[in-house]
Amino acid sequence: MSLKVYNSLSRKKETFTPITPGHVGMYVCGPTVSGESHLGHARPYITFDVVFRYLNYLGYKVRYVRNITDAGHFEEEGREAEDKISKKAVLEKLEPMELVQKYTNLFHWAMKEFNTIEPSIEPTATGHIVEQINMIEQIIADGYAYTINGSVYFDVNKYNEHFSKQGQPYGILSGRNLEDQLDTTRELDGQDEKRNKADFALWKNAPPEHIMRWKSPWGEGFPGWHIECSAMATKYLGTEFDIHGGGMDLQFPHHECEIAQSTVCNHQAPVRYWLHNNMITINGRKMGKSYNNVVKLSELFTGNHPILEQAYHPMTIRFFILQSHYRSTLDFGNDALQASEKAFKRLWEAYEVLQKLETGSWQATDTELDDKVNRYLDELDGFMDDDFSTAKVLANLFELVPVINGIKHKQLAADAISGETLSLMQAKLKTYIEDILGLKAESSSSQQLEGILQLLVNIRKEAKAKKDFMTSDRIRKELEALGVQLKDEKDGSVSWTIG
Repeated sequence: MSLKVYNSLSRKKETFTPITPGHVGMYVCGPTVSGESHLGHARPYITFDVVFRYLNYLGYKVRYVRNITDAGHFEEEGREAEDKISKKAVLEKLEPMELVQKYTNLFHWAMKEFNTIEPSIEPTATGHIVEQINMIEQIIADGYAYTINGSVYFDVNKYNEHFSKQGQPYGILSGRNLEDQLDTTRELDGQDEKRNKADFALWKNAPPEHIMRWKSPWGEGFPGWHIECSAMATKYLGTEFDIHGGGMDLQFPHHECEIAQSTVCNHQAPVRYWLHNNMITINGRKMGKSYNNVVKLSELFTGNHPILEQAYHPMTIRFFILQSHYRSTLDFGNDALQASEKAFKRLWEAYEVLQKLETGSWQATDTELDDKVNRYLDELDGFMDDDFSTAKVLANLFELVPVINGIKHKQLAADAISGETLSLMQAKLKTYIEDILGLKAESSSSQQLEGILQLLVNIRKEAKAKKDFMTSDRIRKELEALGVQLKDEKDGSVSWTIG
């Protein structure tokens, strides 16, 4: 069976055929480093880490590009002149690039905790301003953008006039037609300088208070959100590449705008297969500041958030995410996570037992069981070939747990399955559990460290309540000397970062 992926563009599963045999180019939209990554960010980066791992397993040479948005996240729907990074830098009394480095480091730390493999290339938006300006100049020269008051906007109507006839209308990915987009577009600041509401910014004129700014043919300003991904994807993967991934929330407007920009510049559609993971909800609700349910990754690992009943190990989170198909919604809650914690422990303990069993050349005494085990193992590749069905893979792995435990507890004879099958099971489970799913043993030492830190935070909190500021300050300073930074949040909670 060959690999099939669900292409968001065609809205169906398609056989994966790379542009260049044996090679795969994959671009995934990375984080905006104006703040710490949260639970919602965990899903796409774990999802596409597994995609990356499986493509490698199939023997492809993969160039995986995941960008860092550090030029100020331009919001097309809402705060048009707002630069999240500049705004946050003022609040935290940091230089913008100091803030960028802080949150980039935190993102990399969290990805390491999740055991994700580093991408092949991790370009930054600020490192590719020249490429973005060149792309904008080409779009203007081709007649699909216009300049007003130092800002440059993409002309969606002009694009549609030409590319709709070629079967490439604006809205092809999200399924939205232009009339629907105009009907749902809110009245926003800066809309009056656009020719049409659906037009989006390629370059924005920077007001005097805007900290991050670059010189351009249109004056000092900063790039639009969408152009950065088009520029970096084209530079590192070419005018057409195999896979573009990201969260479903990026389909419109971000990925839709990418298609339009790149199609104009490169004279062809940029991506063969668009893959989108679904969203994570918390107790049935979308994450949002108004619900007070945005959980940062460091809070997940420490349990330091009001909705969390305990700390959760990064491997528990990874396992929890992989228990559902990446295109299905995933509801996060303490009960579900605690169930995942127990399930992962059960699977890992059986896996460790399996690796210690000695193999040989004996024949199976229970041929029916032997056949069943081989069938479970044979199905694993087929499940992954069916649009990366990690949930079905895990279900089969759990079917093997009773067999392993049966041999361990001598409820099954050691030769119930053949030596060849046992050897195959050891190799296949190592490949799937560690190499493809990216799971590893939970480190008890990190949990102990988090427990010790939480204890010190509690002691400091009690000292402050008693106005014992000498003890409170001593705890903070001595932790700082050890590389642990405490931060008192507005809601009274305390977060920390290590390193």
